[in-house]
Amino acid sequence: MKSEIRTPLILGLAILAGVIILSLSLSLLDSKSQQIPGNTSDEPKTSNYEQKISKLGYKKAPDLVGISGYINTLPDELQNKIHNHVVLYDIWTYSCINCVRTLPFITAWDEKYSDQGLLIIGIHTPEFEFEKDIENVKLAVKKYGIHYPVVLDNDRKTWNAFENNYWPRKYIADQEGYIRYDHIGEGGYQETEKIIQDLLKERNESLGLNASSAKEFVKIDEFESSWLRTPELYFGYDFVSGRNQLGSPEGFKPNQDVTYSIPESKQLHSFYLDGTWKNLSGSMKLVSDSGSIVVPYSGQEVNIVTSGDAVLKIRIDGKDIDPSKYGKDVDKGQIHVHEPGLYNIVKTNSSENHTLELFVETPGFEIFTFTFG
Repeated sequence: MKSEIRTPLILGLAILAGVIILSLSLSLLDSKSQQIPGNTSDEPKTSNYEQKISKLGYKKAPDLVGISGYINTLPDELQNKIHNHVVLYDIWTYSCINCVRTLPFITAWDEKYSDQGLLIIGIHTPEFEFEKDIENVKLAVKKYGIHYPVVLDNDRKTWNAFENNYWPRKYIADQEGYIRYDHIGEGGYQETEKIIQDLLKERNESLGLNASSAKEFVKIDEFESSWLRTPELYFGYDFVSGRNQLGSPEGFKPNQDVTYSIPESKQLHSFYLDGTWKNLSGSMKLVSDSGSIVVPYSGQEVNIVTSGDAVLKIRIDGKDIDPSKYGKDVDKGQIHVHEPGLYNIVKTNSSENHTLELFVETPGFEIFTFTFG
């Protein structure tokens, strides 16, 4: 290579190498300056969680609005508690079997994490009229060992503020009020508890607290519903749009007293009535001196939501119910219903097909729904 070409080439390569070395040096210095502890810049200090978590896209939990009653708390007291707490909002109603099955987990989380910054608020949004009575809700709160605040959302204003359509539903908001988790229905308990743990850790770091959060999960046997089960059966004419499962030929007749009959041929997942029953918007009420309900069903558990004081005699497949199939509310082959609410009639170890018969001899007995597990 000629000298007049070699000299400029060597000079150019030397300049390029110098630029690369200088660029790498400046980048390394900049990286080290960001990692120096005790940075004396005017920018506010933030925790590791605050540095890497963006709240962009998260909604804030709405205010509790239209509340008609408070249990285990007072309005001002509850509002003060929400501030700087991780808040689990549980939308439920006490006659909903799916809601009831979640309560052992929720009450256990309250006991385990309330001292670490978790606040649980039960938003009781009723499905039926009798669930609007605060005395009935207080009985349920006591029955299920609920010690956290419960508010009565009788007009569904808070339900609507959350844009909710389901029972049960759990929302978890962080200490700044942003909703960070949303779960519909039963299940997902370990996933939910992990979110609680993570948000408590985030809260405590942001507040400069040294409180440690538990790592293990609550250990409770989870109810596993059968996939082959009868859907919920509603007796009120307002609830049966698109899901009419009344098999008696007389059908629904709003606000009328109807004398029903039971046909010889019956279909699975339908219900049949005998006697005279008044058709109400949310239920049916026995008018005659006696009556019966027949339900060919599939499932491992049968529950009933009722109102009125009555004794129900139970038969399965034309025989008195066997003790091996007793639900927890059955005694000597019958159930005494008194307080309005949920009663467990049948419980077996696996899904089975049977025909359930209920006999009642008390006018005024009111039935709202059957649910199956």
